[in-house]
Amino acid sequence: MKKYIIFFIVIFTFAIGEVFSQEIMEVDTTIYETQEIIITGTRTLKKIIDIPYSVERMSQKEIERSSGIGINSLFGTIPGIFTQSRYGNHDVRISIRGFGSRSNTGIRGVRILQDDIPESEPDGQTRIEAIDFNSLGSIEIVKGNSSSLYTNAPGGVVNFKTDLGFNKTFVSLHNEFGSYGLRQNGIKAGKLTNDLRFILTYSYRNFDGYREHSQEYQNITNAALQTYLDNNTTVTVLLNSAIGLIKLPGSLKKSEYELDPNKANSTDVSRDSKRFSRKGRLAVRVNSFFGKHNNNEIEFTGYGAIKDFDRTAKTYRLFARYGIGGSFRYINRSEIGSVFNEFSVGSDAYYQTGPISEYNNINGIKGDNLLAQSDETISNFGAYIQDQITIIKNKLDFLLTGRYDNVTFDSKDLLLSVKNSNRNFDKFTPKFAVNFKFTNMLAAYASFGLGFDTPAGNEMDNFPFSSDGGQGLLNPDLKPQSSKNFEIGFKGNIFSEKRNYFNNIFVELTGYNLLIEDEIVPFVVDNTVYYRNAAKTNRKGIEFGLKTEIVKGLTFKSAYTFNDFKYDTYTALTIDQNGNQSTRQYDGNVVPSVPKHNISVDLMYDYNFSKYVRAFIKGNYTYIDKMYVNDANTENAESYILLNSLFGIDLSYKGFSLLANIGINNITDKQYVAFININDANGRFYESGPKRNFFGTLNLGYNF
Repeated sequence: MKKYIIFFIVIFTFAIGEVFSQEIMEVDTTIYETQEIIITGTRTLKKIIDIPYSVERMSQKEIERSSGIGINSLFGTIPGIFTQSRYGNHDVRISIRGFGSRSNTGIRGVRILQDDIPESEPDGQTRIEAIDFNSLGSIEIVKGNSSSLYTNAPGGVVNFKTDLGFNKTFVSLHNEFGSYGLRQNGIKAGKLTNDLRFILTYSYRNFDGYREHSQEYQNITNAALQTYLDNNTTVTVLLNSAIGLIKLPGSLKKSEYELDPNKANSTDVSRDSKRFSRKGRLAVRVNSFFGKHNNNEIEFTGYGAIKDFDRTAKTYRLFARYGIGGSFRYINRSEIGSVFNEFSVGSDAYYQTGPISEYNNINGIKGDNLLAQSDETISNFGAYIQDQITIIKNKLDFLLTGRYDNVTFDSKDLLLSVKNSNRNFDKFTPKFAVNFKFTNMLAAYASFGLGFDTPAGNEMDNFPFSSDGGQGLLNPDLKPQSSKNFEIGFKGNIFSEKRNYFNNIFVELTGYNLLIEDEIVPFVVDNTVYYRNAAKTNRKGIEFGLKTEIVKGLTFKSAYTFNDFKYDTYTALTIDQNGNQSTRQYDGNVVPSVPKHNISVDLMYDYNFSKYVRAFIKGNYTYIDKMYVNDANTENAESYILLNSLFGIDLSYKGFSLLANIGINNITDKQYVAFININDANGRFYESGPKRNFFGTLNLGYNF
């Protein structure tokens, strides 16, 4: 591993040297990473160079030139973000600086948005079935503590943005195919007039799966209508829906995984474990600029959501969730002399309620015996304030943000009312940051802030030996986990017209230290997993990213992440069916499901045959270090290397366009663990990734 670290250090040293040895040319900087516009970074329109923490933006071109099955193909070369994809794009684990790494189902600790509207539920739990990559124009990623701006976002924010930036009316057909019966077909159409733009996408996805009992299908529809009431006011209507089924093969013991990694867990097969989802959301947003110089901005967003899904496991559970929410923000941008100040204030609210019914499961079919029925309500309200002031014009900015959050859980047992429970959590989380710009394309930054993360609904289940003896539905003892977050970093473009090679380098380097108290960890009571606050954790890390055009047409993009995550103190508790307790000390153990070293490198060559025809070829190298599978550190998933490739051609002529590519993932046919089922009581930790597989894309379009 040392040789890889040395390689990145050499490249970084070369880049920094260029800051001082080359003249920075005055050119149109809008083409550079640091000059990209982003929304979620500070909940205002900001250039990356002016945001005093680590922010990434993936363009539509980068999304189109990714491969096949899961979201991990998109985020591989972004330092600091680690994904584990579970047999496709479901129950994907997105981890940023360790937040989200403990979730065995869905996404936790990272706020997921679609067009600035939360896909995350009020308790922070997220699944991303409704995200159609063909509908996206960009993806924005904020890495690190965002609790001062968003609810339950100590790890950061990911915002999937619909493609509303098109400049002509168009229609396109999207077709993807690949190994394991992968087939995805869709249509995308956009209408543009002087006073409105409208986009509609529909995708159907069918996938047999590379493991036994892992087939799926999805129907996803997204629509957005944006109209202009005047030059300064827009109204946007957003609609999405997803209907689909996924079979769940479950996790394997190490012996089972080594014998046949594609095998399903026999228990999950006998139960026909699966999830059938139906979800939809309608949102309306009004945004307006006003004032003498349009230096004031105000925005209101309201939305309603319906989620209905069946989940079969040990029992057959029916969930119905009805949500309503909204957000408000006001921004004032003013300049007094040479001092620029941006002040903003905003609030969010999300209320979700609905019944949960539990029946006996007869080989995947709902039985007639009603075992339990409850009504679950979760709500969150938050308000934030922030101010970014320019202390030295075009040089030094200071940012102050703070947010108050109030999250409420209310559960009513519809069969036994004595079990009704209510829990409420609230906290104020501030953050301070400073940003210093060496040039208009290079900056250093530092920040310190507090983080706040409430338990998810499924972590709130009560257990028989809690302080109320298991009488309520909700655990009366579980508290939110809190964190102190410090980071320092450098980012920017290094540009020179004097060279024919490495003439534009984007580099980012971030170091951070997180101290977490009351970390929420699982424990076992009579072979059933519950959650409690049991650990103090120290997380240290380094994130390094580099993008450059080596020579004309040859692009190099890389990411290296170093994680040193350990428990300072951790007393693990186990309670048997008689209430007898036993403990183990895990002080100094490594946090599971996080690799110490994570490297990903893309090398792509783009060649223009003519102004109508362009071809490209891309290779990817990924290294993931070994990961422990449990807090006891008794077993680990081995390190692995993946090699992937992609070749494509892009044609455009008189309004017609064609994008075709074909690729191979896992060229060396490596067997590896793609997802870790952490701390499983039965030792079933392992879920394999796909062996060598092929995929292809054929997109046809016409611009009117």
